[in-house]
Amino acid sequence: MVEHTVKAFDEDITRLRGLIAEMGGLAELSISEAMDALVGGRQDLADAVILRDKRIDALEMEVDRLAVRTLALRAPMADDLREVIAALKIAGVIERIGDYAKNIAKRVGHIDGHKRFEPLTLLPAMNDLAADMVHDVLTAYGSRDAVAAEEIMRRDAKVDAFYDSIFRNLVSFMVENPATISSAAQLLFVARNIERIGDHATNIAEMVHYAATGKYLPDREEVIPPG
Repeated sequence: MVEHTVKAFDEDITRLRGLIAEMGGLAELSISEAMDALVGGRQDLADAVILRDKRIDALEMEVDRLAVRTLALRAPMADDLREVIAALKIAGVIERIGDYAKNIAKRVGHIDGHKRFEPLTLLPAMNDLAADMVHDVLTAYGSRDAVAAEEIMRRDAKVDAFYDSIFRNLVSFMVENPATISSAAQLLFVARNIERIGDHATNIAEMVHYAATGKYLPDREEVIPPG
């Protein structure tokens, strides 16, 4: 009976990890395609990102159901409990990342003269930084690599600095070119969404660190009670 229970739990964890890997892969694709759609003015690509978000949402619900069932039926303890809770929380964060990519895709029809709109050239590099954080933190989750998770958290400062620079540039551009205010404001919205993707990659990294070590990082201990 014990052997059967252990095997069943291992199968649940494998399934949870598989679902999160699928969610993460779809979210990464959406981040990349949303920016490609924005820069190229490709509504077809933007529509694909928006449609894909429904699949990400469905996968999150599947993770929720499986995690709750695992908690109820297996009653995991210690490391195993952290594994299930981390999966549950990470799925929710990936779903939000998918939402941010969808939000970026929705801006495609609101930018005038994509190919001639100079501020658009500022965003892809920032998007790449955030996308790399998402990819690497999902890799860290798969390998339970707490050291890699900590390194990824430090990268968020670069994304924040990029956002501050883009914000200043776009505001200056709007002042100098009042006719572009509407389009530039849409890009401010896009930059903010990219910045939030970086924040959420950091949130996943914190969960990976806790799942792997059982310890919260010092700056999280005040807001998350020890478990």
